[in-house]
Amino acid sequence: MSDQSLIPLIIVLLYFAVTVAIGVLAGKKTKGSDAFHGAGMGIMAIVFASASEWLGGTATTGVSEYGFNFGLSGAWYTLANGIGVMVLALLFAKMYRSLGVGTVPAIIEKFFGKNARIVSSVLLTIVMLAVGISQMIAAGKLGESLMGFDYAVTCVVFAAVFIIYTLAGGMKSVASTSTLHMMFMYFGAILAIVLALFKVGGVSELKTGVAAVEAEMAAAGQRTGFFNMFTIGMPKVSSWIIASVLGACTAQAGIQPVLGAKDEHTAKKASILTAFVVAPFGIFTALLGIIARVMSHNGTLLDVNGDLVTNGKNALYALMMNLNPVAGGIILASILAAILSTASPIILASGTMITKDLYQRVFKPEASDKEVLFVSRLTTALSGVVCCVLAILLVNSTAVLDIVYSAYSLRGALFIIVLYGIYWKRSSGKAACWSMVFTAVAAVGWVAVKVATGSFPISNSISETYAAVVVAAVSYLVLNLIFPKKELKSA
Repeated sequence: MSDQSLIPLIIVLLYFAVTVAIGVLAGKKTKGSDAFHGAGMGIMAIVFASASEWLGGTATTGVSEYGFNFGLSGAWYTLANGIGVMVLALLFAKMYRSLGVGTVPAIIEKFFGKNARIVSSVLLTIVMLAVGISQMIAAGKLGESLMGFDYAVTCVVFAAVFIIYTLAGGMKSVASTSTLHMMFMYFGAILAIVLALFKVGGVSELKTGVAAVEAEMAAAGQRTGFFNMFTIGMPKVSSWIIASVLGACTAQAGIQPVLGAKDEHTAKKASILTAFVVAPFGIFTALLGIIARVMSHNGTLLDVNGDLVTNGKNALYALMMNLNPVAGGIILASILAAILSTASPIILASGTMITKDLYQRVFKPEASDKEVLFVSRLTTALSGVVCCVLAILLVNSTAVLDIVYSAYSLRGALFIIVLYGIYWKRSSGKAACWSMVFTAVAAVGWVAVKVATGSFPISNSISETYAAVVVAAVSYLVLNLIFPKKELKSA
């Protein structure tokens, strides 16, 4: 390994070490299972822990790819997430916190009963693990493409890091390390923009380069407008917004810190601030994608082998490798910070739902706090291991991964059913259970059909997000007529 590639590696390893140290130190303040899952949290702790759910690997490498291909409109990914969190803040945060529960399935039980809690817990845990798998794959690919490390080894090392510090203190460790991650992410993104602009010749040269790129794209009949916020297309923008608004209100990893707020007003204020932290980040990473596209057009965006990079998936990585090694290492660490910031709350959320909604609620209601804490740590660790193992096994199974990722749509669609429970007094618990099952089948099946045939059923403009939402809304109405509400019995 050359000195040029050794410097970024040292920076990344130092960042890992600091992250683990902060997580372990924060963990010393964790006393009991309630603290492990999140309790008495202040505004800033909630903001950083909750924002971690929304600013993961997709917000960095994914949005930069959109920026490379479509320009600033790729920033709608995080803008949509910000809108979703703001809806949560203004309409539901105080109500959720007032229920005095620690999980989204527990909220669902308040409206539909115990069985609905069990079903939603299983489905939402699968969703969380799907998100975790995607973050693990992003980390493994990063180590493989930039450092030349073995993909599986990178996944194992990465998993070990976030499992260790998450187990050390649960939500306190997540909140403490997420503070570091968010600061590093924004610092790294801004530093990258400044250095990349210098590399490309300044703002005026960037504009000239964008004009040249757009002229080439127009000649090829492609959509142009790198500084137009809607070049990516309204179907994509609207799909992101719908998924984000619905998903923000059922995402256990993002909502768990809110449920752990010290009071209702803190929950609302923290959620509002979270929206403002999340929303603008994509503008920075989309801009990096634009700069990379100009450098590619100019013939100066080269990979480690000296080959010209023309694929947006590799744009951000190549851009870093063209910067000063120290700066590149800092920016690389900021990307890993984004992945770490999501992976940790994801496995904590999964472990929390398995423990609170299944173990404690169903199998052993009389469990002592010590037993609950032990099971919480065990299930959190197992969630991390599952994400790591499946990321290694499925990395080349594109068809399977597409079906796994359909779980994202399921999360948002489930909120449609929750809305029925909140606003319709005649909502049936049995109808909710079956509707959730049908919605899950629709979300997975819609993608499975595309994998098998190359196109979605009905139309390619109707993605699994729309399909799952429609099935949730319609199936619940029909099932509520078949299984009308009965008085809930206390369990």
